[in-house]
Amino acid sequence: MHRHRDLCVRAVDPLDIAAALEAHGMTDRAAARFRHRDVFSLAEEMYARVPHHSSDHSSVYVSSHAASEPVADAAVSPLPSRLLTLVLLPALPGVLCAGLLAGLAQAPAGRARTLAVVAGVLAVLSAVQLCLRHGPLRAPRPAGAAVQLATLWLLGYAVLGNGLLDAAVRGGPDRLWPVDTATALGLALATWPAVLCARLFTGGARRRLARSRALGEFAAATRPLLLASLACYLAVLTGLLALAGAVQGGSPALAGAGALGTLLLLARLLLVHGHRAAPTVALATAAGVELAALCSVFAARLPGCGFLALPVETLIEVCGAEAVPTLACAVAALALLVRAVPALSRASAHTDPGTH
Repeated sequence: MHRHRDLCVRAVDPLDIAAALEAHGMTDRAAARFRHRDVFSLAEEMYARVPHHSSDHSSVYVSSHAASEPVADAAVSPLPSRLLTLVLLPALPGVLCAGLLAGLAQAPAGRARTLAVVAGVLAVLSAVQLCLRHGPLRAPRPAGAAVQLATLWLLGYAVLGNGLLDAAVRGGPDRLWPVDTATALGLALATWPAVLCARLFTGGARRRLARSRALGEFAAATRPLLLASLACYLAVLTGLLALAGAVQGGSPALAGAGALGTLLLLARLLLVHGHRAAPTVALATAAGVELAALCSVFAARLPGCGFLALPVETLIEVCGAEAVPTLACAVAALALLVRAVPALSRASAHTDPGTH
């Protein structure tokens, strides 16, 4: 009680205290030392023992003395702000990318075209960065340099890597390899469903936190919500990639781009909820595998090093160049999902940092 007195005074609901205790490492077994069956029971006694003041009710959760209907999400932000962060900003990367591709289709080759490509790519990346700084995908702390570099590499490889790897295996490249514009457009358009699915998961988890009466009950209700949000995003992403392929007249890398999109959304959700190590390792590993595959093909041209490209060449011969990013991103996404399910189903991942 002495150690957590400030927390108890500011708490609006016992779940605020239970989530904070869980974040500090308290388990049901540890709660038994205080003669309570679980962490929530201990939190209820701590909440009851400390007087509360109405001016301290700044939590995002509903007070246990108020109506049980979740009202936090309705007052989080005014309507214009929601329109900006949930509709306008998420649509901007896709609009800019579509405009860039439409302009390049009519532009003649030359220096002006190159400058237009550079300016357009920077504009799309800036729009994505705006989405990550505002709304449901905003993390409490900026992503580290490793996360940013790995993400840029993964996105760049999704657009340029398959063509380069295929040309390298065939002995090239002796000219500019094909660029996967359909995948680029599909991923840019997928920023919107990523924001909406993140909002769906975060808002749903907070509503469940307000209604739950135990941490185990909350976790059991949150896990299917996370999986449903990811499945919804993957389904929409697949549709957008197919649409982009039809518009661009190409065949997007559905499997590779789908695995990449799932990996990036999972990593961002973990970053948003305060987990940094797992996303960094997953993104860096996937980028490292793609880089190693590409380097092995070029290194095999050195005398006596032909064996280095044998695994990559065998994989490409059987499954095509798309198999490399698909395998790298899918394995990383699966490993990250195993980490994300328990991490994002904890109550401590969805509490207001100001109450800790």
